[in-house]
Amino acid sequence: MSEPFRPNELMAIAAAREIKDSDIVFCGTGLSIVAARTAKKMYAPKSIIFFETGAIDSPLWDLPMFVADSRVMAGAAIHTGLIDAFSMLQNKKTGPRTVSILGGAQIDQFGNLNSTCIGNYASPSVRFAGSGGASDAASLAGRIIVFIKHDRTRFVEKLDYLKSPGWMEGGTSRCSEGLRLGGIAVVITDKCVIRFRESEKSMYVSDYFPGCDVRSIAEDTGFELDISQARKIRPPGPEELRILREEVDSEKLIIS
Repeated sequence: MSEPFRPNELMAIAAAREIKDSDIVFCGTGLSIVAARTAKKMYAPKSIIFFETGAIDSPLWDLPMFVADSRVMAGAAIHTGLIDAFSMLQNKKTGPRTVSILGGAQIDQFGNLNSTCIGNYASPSVRFAGSGGASDAASLAGRIIVFIKHDRTRFVEKLDYLKSPGWMEGGTSRCSEGLRLGGIAVVITDKCVIRFRESEKSMYVSDYFPGCDVRSIAEDTGFELDISQARKIRPPGPEELRILREEVDSEKLIIS
């Protein structure tokens, strides 16, 4: 019998499993830092983590609370600024190797993200703090991982505001817009893992979390979601949970 775990622990581990040794990981705040740090400790020790605030190849000896936390700079190979950090995404050699870990308030069937507002932009019901460098990361990264809570208010047929491009309108439309082809690779929710079909770039559920029913996942989505290939995800092993809880976030700053 597997050890009990929280949904956000499985989300972090599922994202960490996506990161490879050759990856250069662009980190945001929160769960993305946990995922990147878990990957570096378990699956991709040679991966390079960097932040828009200018820390490049940060070892993350202590878990930072946000990207401007001074702990992101401790032990980093380079202390620089926003322009140099974003050049990692723009560079022809490093850009295709970058993996951006992003979040959002809304997502559509082609992985486009809204992290700006809910409702009309001029007079929204909710206005968020902003996306930081998410639009640049989504436009330029070689591969994108998205964290988002799964419900009909977030998985919507049409975004209230397009901030970070995914596969645009599907098919070859991302390429037509002149964006790097990497695009959204995987969406990780508190219920499942979602990927995109190679040709039309539409969503399908590849893995669902323990305790979740795939039909209810489809019902909690504001557009038609393919669940025909969904399988139960491999649960976290004891060593994965130990590293996550004792070495990555031992103070329960993010996962609690």
